[in-house]
Amino acid sequence: MITQSLLFNLYRYGTMRISILTLFPEMFEIFKHSIIGKAVASGKLIIDTLDIRDFTENKHRKVDDYPYGGGAGMVMAVQPIADCIRHVKKDNNGKVIFLGPKGRTFNHEIAKELSKEENLIFLCGHYEGIDERAFNYIDMELSLGDFVLTGGEAACIPIVDSISRLIPGVLSNDESFKDESFYEGLLEYPQYTRPPVYEGMEVPEVLLSGHHENIRQWRKYKALKATHEKRPDLYRLYNMSEKEKKILKKYGELEDKNKL
Repeated sequence: MITQSLLFNLYRYGTMRISILTLFPEMFEIFKHSIIGKAVASGKLIIDTLDIRDFTENKHRKVDDYPYGGGAGMVMAVQPIADCIRHVKKDNNGKVIFLGPKGRTFNHEIAKELSKEENLIFLCGHYEGIDERAFNYIDMELSLGDFVLTGGEAACIPIVDSISRLIPGVLSNDESFKDESFYEGLLEYPQYTRPPVYEGMEVPEVLLSGHHENIRQWRKYKALKATHEKRPDLYRLYNMSEKEKKILKKYGELEDKNKL
């Protein structure tokens, strides 16, 4: 039943539809919980799964076969993949994204780019990969990094989560992700909560001062410092503003960016 509040959210935010094509739909029960689960329940987001096995023409529901030319392992066949994509396209006209090792390495910029789409389709591979002809039905390939996973589902979950939380209305306050790591090219500043002292470890005095400008400058400095120390590759690429340069000069603890 569509309630008035659900209609309000659909009107206010619009709704992104994400369809996941997989051999293991049960792995995505995770999206029924926490923030993403609430977004689905309120109508800000639709996440559905399709079992690729339902589209195979093999009577034993097989979706894989031995590779031509020999070699270890099995390869996912093109027929069930193509038919599954054709079926989902009836209701979802989004880009088809394959989770595979040859794709672009996923990052926050790609998450922001994809969060602006109205519809997305994710294809999870398995075994030794997919028949090369299946790529004729795929628009994009994404990878989590230079390592091997047992299947595309393990990559799909964090990617869908990262994209979903950037959709307007999914987080209770859009400002809550703007200070997070990678949002503006820097790692996030350190966070503290009660108690003010724990086993001799104190919350920095500036955070208890109530002086908002001093807090803002301290947080910016700590974000720059964390990025400088932990991700110098990001720090080199970061386009620092004049205000940020003044903050660095005020604290005076980092090496000049140009000397790195």
